[in-house]
Amino acid sequence: MNALKTSNPGALEELAERFGAQLSTAEAVRRNHATVEGFHPDLPPDAVLMARSTDEVSDAVRICARHGLPIIPYGAGSSVEGHVLAPQGGLTIDLSEMNAILAINAPDLDARVQAGVTRKQLNTALRDQGLFFPVDPGADATIGGMVSTRASGTTTVRYGGMRANVMGLTVVLPSGEVITTGGRARKSSAGYDLTGLFTGAEGTLGVITEIQVRLHGIPEEVASAVCTFETLEGAVNTVIDAVQYGLPMARMEVLDALQMKAVNAYSHTDYPEQPTLFLEFHGTPAGVKEQAEIFGELASGHGGGDFQWSTAQEDRDRLWDARHKAYFAALALAPGKVALTTDVCVPVSRLAECILETRADIDASGLTGPILGHVGDGNFHAILLVDPSDADESARVKAAADRLIERALSVGGTCTGEHGVGLGKKKHLLAEQGAAVAVMAAVKRAMDPQNLMNPGKIF
Repeated sequence: MNALKTSNPGALEELAERFGAQLSTAEAVRRNHATVEGFHPDLPPDAVLMARSTDEVSDAVRICARHGLPIIPYGAGSSVEGHVLAPQGGLTIDLSEMNAILAINAPDLDARVQAGVTRKQLNTALRDQGLFFPVDPGADATIGGMVSTRASGTTTVRYGGMRANVMGLTVVLPSGEVITTGGRARKSSAGYDLTGLFTGAEGTLGVITEIQVRLHGIPEEVASAVCTFETLEGAVNTVIDAVQYGLPMARMEVLDALQMKAVNAYSHTDYPEQPTLFLEFHGTPAGVKEQAEIFGELASGHGGGDFQWSTAQEDRDRLWDARHKAYFAALALAPGKVALTTDVCVPVSRLAECILETRADIDASGLTGPILGHVGDGNFHAILLVDPSDADESARVKAAADRLIERALSVGGTCTGEHGVGLGKKKHLLAEQGAAVAVMAAVKRAMDPQNLMNPGKIF
């Protein structure tokens, strides 16, 4: 371990004695664990521990508790609201080496994994059994991180987000004690829902080390499609019609004209640079064909153009690869700038007005900000590009983001559909939840009286 001046040398000495080379205070390692996508500044920890087991996490947490050293859980570092930053210093516990798939129970459609397993790794292991884990936030995030932020993504409209796909957890509490929650039963009325409590707690109540997840059978037929529209309003209204019709869509993603321009430039595609829906249908061959035909009819009533769909694996991979790279494509619109990425979610019936008002607001503010989103469940993003050294542009971006959230809250929506609160949305959580935030804070104080678990996040 490299020498480091810290306000808590005793904690680092005891951690070094216990963990040896697994603990690092090297500046490069600390900085690497303090860099996130987006608008937040780097805030490095005092040290980084590469944990390999629940017992090691427990030992580390006990040492930190004795010395009052903050603890920051870390997975893939793909969060955008500063969850893995260390505003008060402390120990980052990196769980990425805890990446074992512990059990796959194919007949019961469930699996148990360590927190550092990524969604792609899990799906690779499941493929030859005809199963898959559906939650797809875009980034190849760790399952533990996805639980902590209550992530969702492109397939949520059909399969639900993490809340619907987590059955149980192993958690190291702020004292170092290890508990398990939930189990393999498909339902239970036994006591408080502690699995739900830790899902979305953003690492502020404990360190999640293992997860029991629900699995799904790979559909017999999968078809992806692209449909362009004359207007953004037409695209969004088609989504609303499809939801109200009850079409069992697997994915419904909207990309506005600016985002399509970015996608073409970055992914070397040649889609029309118009408002566009990326779609996916799951089911039997006959069912998929019927779904696609009905959706095409709905789209034509709202100015939808040619409805092109394919069941070929290479076509589907190309389509969703372009969608998953949309964030980086947006950044490439203004090299050197960073992004403030919003993730509001609203009732689907209010989706069109919120997206259209947001598009008009961004344009009137003179900002560059493409819009895209998982519109099947009312969730959309504006990727607002900004030069942090430009005070005027920074102020305009923050104001536009605030107005977007206020707009979502005014129609019964939420300030964060999937990214979480982290450092960036604490004031908006208070505006959304009111007195309920005090109840959350009381739970935090009761479980973590020293405020060691990911301090500064949510509250």
